[in-house]
Amino acid sequence: MPDARPYRAEDPGQPPSLFPPYRSTALRSPREPLVRVPQTLTEITGPAGTWEALMGPALADLTRHARGPGEAVGQRIIVSGRVLDEDARPVPDTIVEIWQANAAGRYIHRNDQWNAPLDPNFTGTGRVVTDAQGRYRFTTIRPGAYPWGNHRNAWRPAHIHLSLLGPAFATRLVTQLYFPDDPLIEIDPIANAVPLPYRNRLVARFDFDSTEPNHALGYVFDIVLRGRDATPWEP
Repeated sequence: MPDARPYRAEDPGQPPSLFPPYRSTALRSPREPLVRVPQTLTEITGPAGTWEALMGPALADLTRHARGPGEAVGQRIIVSGRVLDEDARPVPDTIVEIWQANAAGRYIHRNDQWNAPLDPNFTGTGRVVTDAQGRYRFTTIRPGAYPWGNHRNAWRPAHIHLSLLGPAFATRLVTQLYFPDDPLIEIDPIANAVPLPYRNRLVARFDFDSTEPNHALGYVFDIVLRGRDATPWEP
């Protein structure tokens, strides 16, 4: 039987399920108090250790692995970091997936029909598995802002979605990465569902050391799974 005690988030700074300025949360947020469901063997075991055998080789360079004949259009960036636990220990063998809009702010999705060009050389999706030190690294294109219809003249700041899978599919966590000095962050309801100062944990740090001369700017985004320094997750 599930544990009937009310669920209580253990990590500070997590966004609420209901945040009225983010309108779709009114439709999908829970109506009743949450309850904690104890994890069983099904939830804590899975294909960890065999991710690449199951899903294929890593797709770490999003600028080159599309179906088109050339390279993706836009400013090349390198996004790297570490996946850490609550005690800052590395979390190896974790799959990190990303998806994002192209440089014009357009996704390859049938529901995305706003007037921005598609890039035949960019799918906007990638995945890697963290190494023994919990490190991950992607080469991609800095995404563009796009309108999203939440309110009049609503625009989403440039962002990259990240999905993490631990030992099993049931342990999936999803978050978003933003870029420093983007003025749209301050007026974005999704970003503002996370209170300050925790919102700053969603902003990547420009990193000169990982910047490659004449090729790509570097950004670092470390991901903390839980605890007082936890990365905010999508509810």
